[in-house]
Amino acid sequence: MTPHDITKKLIGEINPIGESDTDKERYENLQVMCRLVEHLLHDIDNVRSFNKNQPEYSKREAANYSDNFLMRIIKDFNPKRSEPVG
Repeated sequence: MTPHDITKKLIGEINPIGESDTDKERYENLQVMCRLVEHLLHDIDNVRSFNKNQPEYSKREAANYSDNFLMRIIKDFNPKRSEPVG
């Protein structure tokens, strides 16, 4: 079981199905999932910012990896490239 599978199992389904009681629970799950992602992104950004100017190669390598990852996220999920919801 992957970390993704475990997280989905712990949090539960997040996609609404059009049924009020189920969708209320899934909306709460979505909020939990979004808070988790926000925390994880902050953790990754901390690796980037705390290590980018360090003299040790391994710290700079981690900072570069984190920076590249975050830049891919920004590029892939840029809200300007998609239609607004609602």
